[in-house]
Amino acid sequence: MTTFWMICALLLVVAVLFIVLPLWRKSVKENQVLRDVANLEIFRDQIAEMDADLRNGLLTPELHEQGIRELQSRLLEEVQTTEQEPRTLARNPHKAVAIVLAVFVPLIAVGLYMKIGNPNAFMTPSEQSNAGGFATAKSEAALKQLEDKVAQNPQDTESMGMLARTYAEQERFVDAVKVYSKLTQIIPNDAQLWADFADALAMTNGQSLAGHPTLLINKALALNPKNPKALALAGSAAMGRGEFAAAIKYWDDLLKLLPENSDDAKMINDGIQQARTAIAQGKGIIKGMPPAAQPPGGGDAVPAASGKEGITGTVSLTAEMKSHANPDDTVFILARATEGPPMPLAVMRKQVRDLPVQFTLDDSMAMAPQMKISNFDKVMVVARISKSGQPMPQSGDVQGMSQAIKPGTHGVKINIDTLVK
Repeated sequence: MTTFWMICALLLVVAVLFIVLPLWRKSVKENQVLRDVANLEIFRDQIAEMDADLRNGLLTPELHEQGIRELQSRLLEEVQTTEQEPRTLARNPHKAVAIVLAVFVPLIAVGLYMKIGNPNAFMTPSEQSNAGGFATAKSEAALKQLEDKVAQNPQDTESMGMLARTYAEQERFVDAVKVYSKLTQIIPNDAQLWADFADALAMTNGQSLAGHPTLLINKALALNPKNPKALALAGSAAMGRGEFAAAIKYWDDLLKLLPENSDDAKMINDGIQQARTAIAQGKGIIKGMPPAAQPPGGGDAVPAASGKEGITGTVSLTAEMKSHANPDDTVFILARATEGPPMPLAVMRKQVRDLPVQFTLDDSMAMAPQMKISNFDKVMVVARISKSGQPMPQSGDVQGMSQAIKPGTHGVKINIDTLVK
């Protein structure tokens, strides 16, 4: 991608020089030829007037002849000046035009490209994912066109990535898994693709990361130990298994990649603290120890609950924030522990066009047995309009959230009213 922008910059410099240099070098000289023609016309007009005055008796022949000589003398003086070196004007307006073009041509070119071009076109799939992922089809017609394009060219990795992301956004996780399975065979060394594959597969696996999704996460980490999504998923999977020390290690590594004091960093810190508390209470699985020898309560982060304490409510978009959202943008409605792991306990996907929308978040949406809403004393419900289609907040997203509430709370009202910066 860097090479692409360097080539663009070089071509832009060449284009600007091609336009600006001729203008800069061009000098503006006084047009002596035009001035001589004008003087000659004036001379002829004056002679014609004097001839008319002579015919009408207004001038004597002597005065007429004297006037002709004076006009001829002045004309000769003017003609002599044309034989001198032409003078260059002190101010050159062409240079001003050159400066204006040198400034505005690059600005206009870059602005048009960012508006109608595709800045991600020359990214590798991994770079595209890290920069917000493949684009997605925003309408049924666009989705059908994308499906046809992939069917006609099964090796078109960019279109396949877009298709997989679109399926995931539409909660067609089985279809997304099929595309990711083929895509990872074509591009086997892309950690981000394996992490996205694991995420989609977990959604088809009762939102559980156990089993095959964990293997995919491990594959992603083997390719890139610093992939943020793989580290986040690995930590959640470890928490689900009760391997709290492993969860801390994954999330510590993830924390080093996040901006300090960011919302994501705060969530990760909460998860680390929850895991440390569980270890201090003697919970968790000790690797290498048979199941029968595990300490009492091993693997349970918190006491099990009935699993029926769901949360219901309504999400609305305020009038002030409507200009920041498009009808096809993804809306994530998720429950998160106020003091606990950073990963969502339950997630719903909708679109802006569905708002206002009623929601229900319950234990059936848990991604792991220990990550149920009912397992926590207090949770927070967050509604976020994601411009990138990713659940992690990014600049430009719009969100709203509830206060800390207890599982089983009904009638929660959330207004999406805050722009993420």
